[in-house]
Amino acid sequence: MSSAAEQSRTYPVPVTNPEDPQPEDAATQRLDRAVRAAETALIEFEIAVETFRIEVENFSRLHEERLGPLHTRLEELEAELAEAVAARTGDPADQRRAREARSLVLPMPQVSELFNGWLEADGFQADAAAMLTERPVQPPPRVRPGEEARKLFRELIRKVHPDLASDEAERTRRGAFVARVNQAYALGDAAALRKLAEEWGAGPVAERPAYTRAEELYARLEWLARRKELLSRAAAALEESAIGSMLKMAPDDPDALLAEIAEDLRQKVAARERELAQERGTHSGP
Repeated sequence: MSSAAEQSRTYPVPVTNPEDPQPEDAATQRLDRAVRAAETALIEFEIAVETFRIEVENFSRLHEERLGPLHTRLEELEAELAEAVAARTGDPADQRRAREARSLVLPMPQVSELFNGWLEADGFQADAAAMLTERPVQPPPRVRPGEEARKLFRELIRKVHPDLASDEAERTRRGAFVARVNQAYALGDAAALRKLAEEWGAGPVAERPAYTRAEELYARLEWLARRKELLSRAAAALEESAIGSMLKMAPDDPDALLAEIAEDLRQKVAARERELAQERGTHSGP
């Protein structure tokens, strides 16, 4: 180990002025600025991830509600067309295809009774699914909430984000509040977001833990780094999902994409209806 004299030559001790900040204080101030910058960057990143997650969920729900009936109608027409062809030809292969097509649209027998009315042929009823998943029963009016709701959401999340908590109790409180904010935003409810902002403004201020400032800042930097890694994985999973991939096809107006898909399905339904009418007409002819 080096002697005290050698250490002094290698690491000279600065002459301090009582009025100047102590070295520890200056280092803590720099660390504090680094933590604040990391917090701001992480919150902005999480806002972007959460915004996209809500759009993915809204798109999924609206896809099911608006396009589900069209898909069901198309499947029914495919089955009826296959059955009409099988009735005309009597071919075993056509009859097999007709049975396969019909099996895609037949409801599961007595499933609703087994689940006390919670489950229908196409899946859970809206109220039941909402209770199980904690989603709002009311469907979102559109994939992307309006501009006012988006602005209020971002401003409020920046204030209440759990990453700003200094202890676990405060983090839990913020997490529960953020869940309410997310629900209001998913519905595009600007009035509810304004009320939540007022509620938060009147809330309690969290107490700081009994750590030194430097210890707290180092711990927060480590936690922020882990949180960023988790968010990156969540964002990647969202982008790689089927709905996420569809949303990336229309980043400016996802609602227009839904309308485009619906129009395509309506055209397919109309085409199958014409084919079915022609097939039935052929079969009933002389």
